[in-house]
Amino acid sequence: MITGELKSKIDRIWDAFASGGIANPLEVIEQITSLMFIRRLDDLQTAKENKANRTGRSIEQPIYTADTDRLRWSRFTNEAPDTMLALVRDGVFPWLRNLGGEDSTYSHHMRDVRFTITTPNLLSKVVDMLDEIPLGDRDVKGDLYEYMLGKIAAAGRNGQFRTPRQIIHLMVEMMAPGPKDEICDPACGTAGFLVAAAEYVSRTHHEALLEPAQRQHFNESMFHGFDFDSTMLRIGSMNMLLHEVESPDIRYRDSLAENAAGEAERYSLILANPPFSGSLDYDATAKDLQQVVKTRSTELLFLALFLRLLKPGGRAAVIIPDGVLFGSTKAHKELRKILVEDHKLDAVVSLPGGVFKPYAGVTTAILFFTKTNSGGTGNVWFYEVTADGWSLDDKRSPLLDEDKLGPAPEAGALTEAEHEKNNLPDVLRRWKLRNGSEQDRARTNQSFCVPKADIAAQGYDLSMNRYKETVYEEVKYRSPAEIMDGLAQIEAAIQQGMSELKVMLG
Repeated sequence: MITGELKSKIDRIWDAFASGGIANPLEVIEQITSLMFIRRLDDLQTAKENKANRTGRSIEQPIYTADTDRLRWSRFTNEAPDTMLALVRDGVFPWLRNLGGEDSTYSHHMRDVRFTITTPNLLSKVVDMLDEIPLGDRDVKGDLYEYMLGKIAAAGRNGQFRTPRQIIHLMVEMMAPGPKDEICDPACGTAGFLVAAAEYVSRTHHEALLEPAQRQHFNESMFHGFDFDSTMLRIGSMNMLLHEVESPDIRYRDSLAENAAGEAERYSLILANPPFSGSLDYDATAKDLQQVVKTRSTELLFLALFLRLLKPGGRAAVIIPDGVLFGSTKAHKELRKILVEDHKLDAVVSLPGGVFKPYAGVTTAILFFTKTNSGGTGNVWFYEVTADGWSLDDKRSPLLDEDKLGPAPEAGALTEAEHEKNNLPDVLRRWKLRNGSEQDRARTNQSFCVPKADIAAQGYDLSMNRYKETVYEEVKYRSPAEIMDGLAQIEAAIQQGMSELKVMLG
């Protein structure tokens, strides 16, 4: 958990960039990312040197040689500001662009990295501040990076790449990825879903990752992310590295515009919040996706893509705009029917309208489905989230203490009043009961199950309101005889009162 002190240090670094003439938050995070990477490389080299000293052997796969030793963080940060700026600009960054050879994930994304700090004073300030941050702690450096990514969204830039962390964690907890999964996000942005999945696997399958082959899979072939923005690829790749995934498959790809044949049926789990940018030109869309559903709608095309990418038995948890649930076009109905009849639709979780504020007001839901190619939908589980722990206005302020937020609060079970402010733990708890006691829940509840036959009868409409029932308070009506009897009692009481009043007045 990131402390207020560490947040303040990052804020001061951010302010230093602004004062130095670099105000674009993407540019700021790119510069900080590169410098953090350079510092980490020096730490890795030091660890290799210490191991060599202990074992009496030569350094295994050294990062730096005698010729490049002066480019290490621990060397150039001791130079005078003018000398340091020249060394970083003319030596460190050119070396960084070629680091690791052609096959290195990070060298591929660092190939066009730019060094935009132009003043010795700014560079000196930034390296001094970064030196104060404990990047050796895996959780600290990961949380720090997430905090910086949040500043991009707070600045109102590139918000489309920012899915609320609590929603990401909910989806990952519900999917419960295992150490043998191959996980893909075809619109990965800053790799938030992949990072959360890596954290989950590291936490819940720690023993399995001690096995060398399994650890290699975790580092090299478990996580796959596509994007067509080179800056996002670089930031996402660094995000994975800072969460100790050494060589993830993060690469350039316009997922909707390229044929997915080489990726077809490759992945066992997809976690995604694809962009909803309206419609595409037919000519710009992969023809294999048009064979699944003929449409220009990006949200429908992404769902078709997910079905194409998943292995049989593979699972998906994806965020979609509400229109996908009830859209009346032929393509909307056709795709929903495919999910229900040809595969296994597991659940629909409706999210409140303010989840993506302040930079988007679209109402969304999470679809959970399993690719089977042979049907399998039985009862579809529905849950209506009304609160995710944060206010649903533009400020998105936390409504509870930090240890009571998210789908798995550190404080444990929430009270009923706390549940009203954070439904996510209840979503996770009831999801695990969807094949048991949830089957018997009435449709007046916050969650319930709907048989496939009912969904088919409604034209495959997946909006929760189509199936939810409202409780009306029962009003008891009296018979005419009871009403007349009541009126007679009232009249008798009035007459009795009048008689008593006459006696009192004499």
